[in-house]
Parts: sequence; structure tokens; C-alpha cells
Amino acid sequence: MPRLNLFCLPYSGASAMVYSRWRRGLPDWLQVQPVELPGRGARLGEPLQTDMHALARQLAGELAPRLDQPYALFGHSLGALLAFEIAHALGDLASPPPLALLASGTAAPTRREEYEKDYSQPKTDEELIAELRDLQGTPEEVLDNEELMSLTLPVLRADFLMCGRYLYRPRPLLELPIHVLGGKEDRSSMEQLLAWQEETAVGFSLDMIAGGHFFIHEHESRVLKLIRNNLSVQLRRVQPCSAVGADA
Repeated sequence: MPRLNLFCLPYSGASAMVYSRWRRGLPDWLQVQPVELPGRGARLGEPLQTDMHALARQLAGELAPRLDQPYALFGHSLGALLAFEIAHALGDLASPPPLALLASGTAAPTRREEYEKDYSQPKTDEELIAELRDLQGTPEEVLDNEELMSLTLPVLRADFLMCGRYLYRPRPLLELPIHVLGGKEDRSSMEQLLAWQEETAVGFSLDMIAGGHFFIHEHESRVLKLIRNNLSVQLRRVQPCSAVGADA
């Protein structure tokens, strides 16, 4: 049975270990590989990054030696933009390309208008907490915990700056399919999500899921089924004799 590594990039303020529980909901052939960013989790001692292109190059260099079997990239929100940039950075390194890019919960790189409004300047603690409340992904007891917030807010501030200062660079289209997931009550418009198809020369799909910005947690089983089905199709294309099944 062939295996596929799914490298998962976190959203703003989060550790990549938010994806570790996905291992229980996905089949053995699909290996979840959380990609930790500097300044959090196991990389807590490393400086936070606010330059997405530089971070993508760094992470691509770290991933390149691990690409000895089929793989795909997944990212939610900030993680989707970062996964997109990593795909390009891996191409610059002449590494094997991912079988697919799964971009979740954010507008396409060319459609950031008003999306990261005022994110190019550092936000105060109060502004960051208000943003977390608006996104409805953080319990109120966590927002009221000063100790937890003292650890979270610097990471969130750096991540918001990374999004706000992101500049799109026109390059040749990616030679891999892009599968987009969007939340029906999230801030991304349909036009902003559909614009992801302008970044691929191969194939595109869009699935809308009930819920707001954190629909990947609110409707985890639905999200995992879509990931599993999309990637089983891609894996069968490179391993046509495999027994991988969409619902396996």
C-alpha cells in the first residue's frame, strides 16, 4: 500500500500540533505531518518570522530532504498562503512537486484586497483579543487568562504582520492541482476563493463547508473526508495499481 505524507501548516497564532488529532480520523496510507513554525511548539526558542517569502524558503529547505515519497501540502488561513509559497520555493529547489495543494479558509494570493486590512502594522493586545473574539475560535476563558494570552499574543501579532505584509509575486503557474475549502460563514467571498484557480495549470476544485473561519474544527469529519477523497484520486494517478480507496 503506497503512503502519502500530508504536510500541514498552521493558522495564525497556532502550533502545527492542532493537526495531530487528524491522525485518528485519516487512514494509515495518509500520514499527517504537522509543520511547526519558528517561535512556537517544539521551536519555541527560535525567533518569530514576519516575512512570508523568507519563511517559505526556510521551510522548503527543511522539507526537501523528506520528500522521498508522494506528498501534499495543506494549510488553513495563514497556513494556506504559506503552503502556496512553499510549493513555489520547492520548485526553485528542483524538489519533487507535491501531488496537490489544499488551501483552506483564505482568499487567493491575488485577492487580498481589504482582507488583511490594517494588518501591516503591529496590533495592540486589545486589538488582537478583539480579533480573536470576532473569529470565534477561542474560548472566552482562554481570552481572559492573562498567562495564556502572554504566550499567544506575540505569536499572533507576528503572524498577522506576516499576512499584512505579504506581497504576491507573479510566477509560472503551479503544475499541480489546487483544492480549496471555504467556510460558508467565513469572511472570504466566493470570488476570492475561486481566484485560487488562477494559480494552477493543472486542476482546481472548491468545496464550501458550513461554519465560520474555524470550520476545519467545527466540521472536522467533513473536512477530513474531502481531504481523503481528493488525495486518494491524486495518489491513484501516480500509483495506478494501488488499492487506495476514497473512503478507506
